[in-house]
Amino acid sequence: MIAKFYRKWFILAILFLLPVVFLLFLYPSTHNYNTLDIVGEDINETHSLTFINNNSSTFKDNITILSFLGNNPVKNITSALNLKELVYDKFKGFKKFQIISIGGKDSEFELEKVRKELLKSDELKYWHFAYADTKSINEIFNSLRSDYDLDSSNYTNQVFIVDKLLNQRGRIDDRDDDQIENEVKLFGLYSYNSILVSEIKGKMNDDIRILFTEYRQKRKGNFNSNIRRISNLEGNDG
Repeated sequence: MIAKFYRKWFILAILFLLPVVFLLFLYPSTHNYNTLDIVGEDINETHSLTFINNNSSTFKDNITILSFLGNNPVKNITSALNLKELVYDKFKGFKKFQIISIGGKDSEFELEKVRKELLKSDELKYWHFAYADTKSINEIFNSLRSDYDLDSSNYTNQVFIVDKLLNQRGRIDDRDDDQIENEVKLFGLYSYNSILVSEIKGKMNDDIRILFTEYRQKRKGNFNSNIRRISNLEGNDG
């Protein structure tokens, strides 16, 4: 009878302590949250842009999705529609989130048409449309790391993530487990195809969530100094 009594309390103690021990085991890892790699630095600011409706903004102190709609934004509206449905609608409530879309010098009228089309489904408080001459557009684009170029109309379907400190974010190593196991040469992901829905819903949205988590943890004082910078890796290669 006594043995049965002690056995009962022993089992209860184990059941109580196991979750506590498990939580204590996890606690040190709360400071080791994932971070999104820095793949570019010192991105050119928006000072050379003219924003429509006087709705101006900057990269600094914001988490920006940057797109280039070119000289004919209406022709490239699929890019904007995908960003609206798959990115803007998901993240517009997050602190300091914004989208900036840049058109060519004489594209103000077409940018406004794109904006009005997007407005049919919801507000665009955190989406800024701007235009600039080719030189200014190239200065911003060339400050980004990209495996792609702007076409002759200053358009690309690639969109970029710029953080609050003018760093470009992405993936230094975008290989999957099978590619790593098969020793495929390292390749990165510096931008995201706005026409490819699977890439936006998968990789891009995952990366944006990681970046917001990173900033949220920093606000809590859980700073992770292990953010990988591609510039550091390139420096080590030399």
